[in-house]
Amino acid sequence: MKKLLILFTIHYSLFAFLNAASVKAILSDTEVVQGNMVQLRIVAEGKRAAFPNIREIGGSKVVGRHEEQKNSFSYINGKMQSRHTTSLTLTFAPQHDMSIPSYSVNIDGTVYKTDPIVLNVVKTNAPQVANSSQFSLQLRSNKKSVLVGEPLVVTVFFSVSKNIRLSQNPDYIKPEFKGFFVKELGNEKTYMQGNYQVTELGYLLTPKSEGNFSVGPATAKVGVADTSRRDMFGRFFGTIWTPVASNTLEIEVKPTPKDTDLVGSFILQSSVDKEDVKANKPVNLTVKIEGEGTLEDFEFPSYEIDGVTIYSDDAKVETQVIDKQLKSTYVKKFVFISDHNFTIPARSISVYDTKKGEVTTLEVFAYEINVEGSKIAAEMMQSTSAKGVVQTNLKQTQETYESEKTPLFAKKENIAWWMLAVAFVLGMLTMYVGKFLPLFKRKPSPFKEEEALKILYGHMSGDKAVEAMVRKLYARKNGDKSVEIDKKELKVMVERFR
Repeated sequence: MKKLLILFTIHYSLFAFLNAASVKAILSDTEVVQGNMVQLRIVAEGKRAAFPNIREIGGSKVVGRHEEQKNSFSYINGKMQSRHTTSLTLTFAPQHDMSIPSYSVNIDGTVYKTDPIVLNVVKTNAPQVANSSQFSLQLRSNKKSVLVGEPLVVTVFFSVSKNIRLSQNPDYIKPEFKGFFVKELGNEKTYMQGNYQVTELGYLLTPKSEGNFSVGPATAKVGVADTSRRDMFGRFFGTIWTPVASNTLEIEVKPTPKDTDLVGSFILQSSVDKEDVKANKPVNLTVKIEGEGTLEDFEFPSYEIDGVTIYSDDAKVETQVIDKQLKSTYVKKFVFISDHNFTIPARSISVYDTKKGEVTTLEVFAYEINVEGSKIAAEMMQSTSAKGVVQTNLKQTQETYESEKTPLFAKKENIAWWMLAVAFVLGMLTMYVGKFLPLFKRKPSPFKEEEALKILYGHMSGDKAVEAMVRKLYARKNGDKSVEIDKKELKVMVERFR
């Protein structure tokens, strides 16, 4: 009887062991050099396991996630028992010592928790790649401390030993840039340095607010040809994938002493192509800002002038790194059109000059534009003189009408009724006949002249034909119906620049 009880107890214990739910966390290494990858494996035993959505571990971004399930079977006393295991593997690049927290996993409707794990990170400041390394990723910045709005350049260096053969291009993931506006500089360079081929990729960062920020890491999966496997022709096949991560950068962002439009060291130039112009002809203003700093997010203030039509194109911004300094150029153009004299008002831009440590001002001066013919128009607008004289046509012989002796408007009322009747009948007849004569139906324009004007005006300076077309469009816009425009030619021009 005792033997049967013992056998029953052993059988029950094994059954409970094989079917009990549990969870545990395992680190691939408990001590790692900064920038190297570490894998955290969470193993859950049970039929159904639901893992939490873990995006970062101790402030380090999870760059790899893999989940798999395994079923194992065993026979105990002639009975088959099953064991279900689900594991989640997370890959990350720790940058400092940390205590990996406890994670909750739902197994078969019950929540189980892992134990915390301590991870030690050994820092390294070596700027060169270790001779034993096949490849590496490193981050460098041209500044460690900047002001809000002051740009800095972060460069990624990817080094690969010339002694290894890559089977595929690396799977690269750019660094994290929390707290910064980011622009990829697009100046990728590749060169040999010692026994390594080095690829550089630069990023322009502009801090949004003050504080201490961490940049990075950059990560990649590098595929190296498996030299232990060859096909029948002696060629290598198969790939060994190795994850690699860079260091992180600590950037201090300080507030600017004063609120300004720009931060850096800049100069400004402005010019108009003419200060004397014919009525309804364009005047072009060009504003150019250049210097050290970023102009990527700058927007020049717009103009509003009563009685003046104003157009502007999108600013052209160029950014490049020269001698480890950020050089920027900003060019914006405006077009002004009017039938009378006007003033382009002055504009000022405040800059915190990082070299001088003070606030300076960039100025666009005011321009007085003299419109030819505006005086004649002004004279025509004068309705009466001291004796009630009206000038009906300055080119014809002037005639004087005294308003108290000549009832001009009363005369019009006496003769207008029969003229209106005839015009109405003729109009109705024309509309009726037009229904049966398609030849007289005007084909609709494929686009509005106003739209064509907006498209073409920015290309006037480089093409005389375009300039001539823009002048015609401006004249039509301002009511000159005598100007004729070749619709086919206009369509070809618009399609060219659309």
